[in-house]
Amino acid sequence: MAPSLAGLGRRLSESQVANILKTGRNSMPPIEIAEDDRGDLLKFLFDQDIVRSKVEPTPVNPGPVSYEPSGFDKLLDAHGYPGSRPPWGTLNAIDLNTGKLVWKVPLGEYEELTRQGIPKTGTENFGGAMVTAGGLVFCAGTRDLEIRAFDKENGSELWNYKLPYGGYAPPATYEVNGRQYIVIAATGGGKLGGDVGDTYVAFALPAEIPRSKPPMELN
Repeated sequence: MAPSLAGLGRRLSESQVANILKTGRNSMPPIEIAEDDRGDLLKFLFDQDIVRSKVEPTPVNPGPVSYEPSGFDKLLDAHGYPGSRPPWGTLNAIDLNTGKLVWKVPLGEYEELTRQGIPKTGTENFGGAMVTAGGLVFCAGTRDLEIRAFDKENGSELWNYKLPYGGYAPPATYEVNGRQYIVIAATGGGKLGGDVGDTYVAFALPAEIPRSKPPMELN
């Protein structure tokens, strides 16, 4: 059985193999081939015909490395909705004495999904909530441009109003002549996009706040 050519370079040098090809060895006669062909055969036997990728040397001192943001990418499905299971936005009440979640409700909705009978999904939101001494929680910041009032005790939605532009900031409250008001800056834009404006919207609270639907009416 002829010896294997695997690992030939570990047993013989290139010059030794070249000499064997010319003179033969033991029962092996000389190989009568052209000089160029012999050179190609040696390259094949010693793996010199394999194209290897050039590895660029690592600079000794590459200098400071700078990083740049690639954008604010979001995982969305084929219809443009968030690529996760709803709710896609919630309003949460936490008991600060115990750290426990008291209630959590969806915040915001996609009207086209609600019309299809899909339960309120909530939406991505950028804003903040405000709690009044009377037990109301006011919050906006949703994609549907609504500002809403919730019952502080259980999170039930008592009232809503569509703003002219997105209200991406916490509402504020103030009092004039004994009457309480809620005001919010509705400017739109930001990370949720949409139309941009420059509007402040204020609401006067009723003297008594109902705690069940139908929603209360704010002036």
